[in-house]
Amino acid sequence: MENCPFCNIIHKKSDSYIIYEDDKTLVILDKAKDVDYHMLAIPKKHVKNILDCDEETLANLLFTVKKISSHCVDSLGFEGLNILSAANEAAGQSVSHFHIHIIPRKNKDGLNAWPSFPGAKIDLVETFEFLKQ
Repeated sequence: MENCPFCNIIHKKSDSYIIYEDDKTLVILDKAKDVDYHMLAIPKKHVKNILDCDEETLANLLFTVKKISSHCVDSLGFEGLNILSAANEAAGQSVSHFHIHIIPRKNKDGLNAWPSFPGAKIDLVETFEFLKQ
């Protein structure tokens, strides 16, 4: 897709640090440099986010995420990882091409990858009834 930064990387119109590539997916270093070893797993097919993603593309991307995640823990000495994604602007999606963040972790690395939530305001039973519709 024109002007999509990830499509430009996929089509070799922009430089990137490619960690892994197969015929359906790509894993690159995140250029934001907000945390060490931060990677992005991207489907080569342009889809906006998980809500627009067909099952085959999603399965291929998740297989790649697991492959890279396992490599980080089994071969590179990491002890865990965070897997993050946002769907639509309301959730903080900043690039309109589906991507999954992979952040390898070590015990006591000082990172807090979980947001600080203000606390639920709706009763659990009411929440349950609403969500199961």
